[in-house]
Amino acid sequence: MKKVFITGANKSIGYETAKQLLKEGYYVYLGTRNLENGLQAVEQLLAEGLSQVEAIQIDVTSQQSVDEARKEIGDKTAVLDVLINNAGMSGVMPQFPTTASMDSLQETFNVNLFGAVRTTQAFINLLRKSEEPHIVNVTSGLASLSMSGNPEFKYRNYVGGIYSPSKAALNMYTIALANELRDTPFKVNAVDPGFTATDFNNHQGTGSVEEAGKRILKYAMLGKDGVSGMFISEEINPETGVIAW
Repeated sequence: MKKVFITGANKSIGYETAKQLLKEGYYVYLGTRNLENGLQAVEQLLAEGLSQVEAIQIDVTSQQSVDEARKEIGDKTAVLDVLINNAGMSGVMPQFPTTASMDSLQETFNVNLFGAVRTTQAFINLLRKSEEPHIVNVTSGLASLSMSGNPEFKYRNYVGGIYSPSKAALNMYTIALANELRDTPFKVNAVDPGFTATDFNNHQGTGSVEEAGKRILKYAMLGKDGVSGMFISEEINPETGVIAW
């Protein structure tokens, strides 16, 4: 049975992704900053007959917490097949570049970029033991420099001075990570789940969590011939999914 660790998985897109992977036969370590919320999420999944799941407390902004989560999972399994860096935050609104709060900028980068880096570095050795290891960094179409600079980009008005830069930095980390691991079995991709209606955006999104989960699921389950080092947004490019950095 393949095993996956998903950060920020007690609700919304992370929770839905966990549910879909459970239905595909994966064992899910459900990462949650608040353990009580994670245990409640597990109970909900158990009520649906999805039993191969357990909550793992992790605060991706804390190296100690990440290390403790790594030890806990390492005590349970010698191999991790998939890491989904889903934990994220939007930052304080509004996000005008001329007035964006430095505190919010640092806090958001600490979750969206540094949190993903901490978690990846902590779990890389478990992932190396998998025959087909996958890393999915959950990003946003708002992180595309090419599209955000295009006056015709439909989401241009949403591009701000905090969230978008943090995800653009995560994209660059994805490129660097995929490049380092290019001669290994790893598949490393940045995946945009789309403009999804969740509490993350006060339910302004137009897409469903089910659709978002399917998009992440696809790149968590790529075969040996699957792509790596790509920026994927099936909402923006339904044909191939690949969009410009």
